[in-house]
This record gives sequence, structure tokens and C-alpha cells, in this order.
Amino acid sequence: MDTSAKNKAYWRKNLQYLAILLSIWFITSYLCSIVFVEQLDKIRFGGYRLGFYFAQQASIWIFVELIFVYAWLMNRLEKKYRTDAETEETEQP
Repeated sequence: MDTSAKNKAYWRKNLQYLAILLSIWFITSYLCSIVFVEQLDKIRFGGYRLGFYFAQQASIWIFVELIFVYAWLMNRLEKKYRTDAETEETEQP
């Protein structure tokens, strides 16, 4: 695979990761915290209404976890699409 094709595949996968993770963030921070809060408030979680929990804490925790997931995914992706020249440079002392 030539460098141009590898770059396109890398960015396509990167954008796919971004779309998925941002969708999860949107669902938890906007939909669960604002739009569906009344329906979620009928469910109790740790003594609190679930809609309140999402609005106050869960969406923040999920966002922080998504940052770590994105870093992990990008490390894997960079190892997968690293070019031979970059591999040789990192292996030499």
C-alpha cells in the first residue's frame, strides 16, 4: 500500500472513531441530560433520578472516559499505519 493510500485509510478510520465517540457524547450529554430527562427521571440510580444523574455527573464522567478511549484507539491506529521509515527511525538508538 503506498503512502497516499495509507494516509487516506488512516484519516478515514480516524474520522470514523471521532464520529462514533462524538455520537456517544452527544447522546449522553444532550439527549439523556436535556431531551429525555423526564422519561429518565422515572428510573432511580443510587437514590437519585437517572435524568438528574446524567445531567449532573454521568455525562461528565462519560466524556472523560471517551477521552481515554480515543487516546487508546489512536495509539493502536498509529501503530497500525506507521510507515516503514518511521519504524526504522524509532528502532535506531
